[in-house]
Amino acid sequence: MNSQGPPVPADDDSLLDNVGPALSRLRRRVGSGRGDLTRNIVLNVVGDAAGRITVGGVAEKMGVAQPVASRAIAACIAEGLLRRVASQQDGRSSLLELTDAGESARRGYAAEQRRAFEDITAHWDSADRMQFARFLTRYAQDASAWTARGGSNGSGSED
Repeated sequence: MNSQGPPVPADDDSLLDNVGPALSRLRRRVGSGRGDLTRNIVLNVVGDAAGRITVGGVAEKMGVAQPVASRAIAACIAEGLLRRVASQQDGRSSLLELTDAGESARRGYAAEQRRAFEDITAHWDSADRMQFARFLTRYAQDASAWTARGGSNGSGSED
């Protein structure tokens, strides 16, 4: 295998068979390291929920066990990226929200990912780059809807 990965298959079936491995390779390349990837996922899940998510909800959205999510959340709280707030509906429950530093880190990760996307696709035709960005964004939205319907494993959890 070369540094660019395996060649793009010519036939449709082989191309579709390579989607999963390609997505896996992309996931491994997000951020500077494993901690950055996990932190980025946590911040995006909490940010997308707009202050209406618990530790259990984060675990479900990440598709991990609650202790795994709890450790990642505790690290984000210790770094000042997240805070716990009392639920207005249930005082025994606490919700998570981004701090200003968490929102700044989230924007920073997004900017880093945009720079990487632009660098990786710099040799592409501009129309191809924008079309791929549209399709990638659409795929992510449709994947979220699919998993919310129980598509991945029937539990309704999201990766």
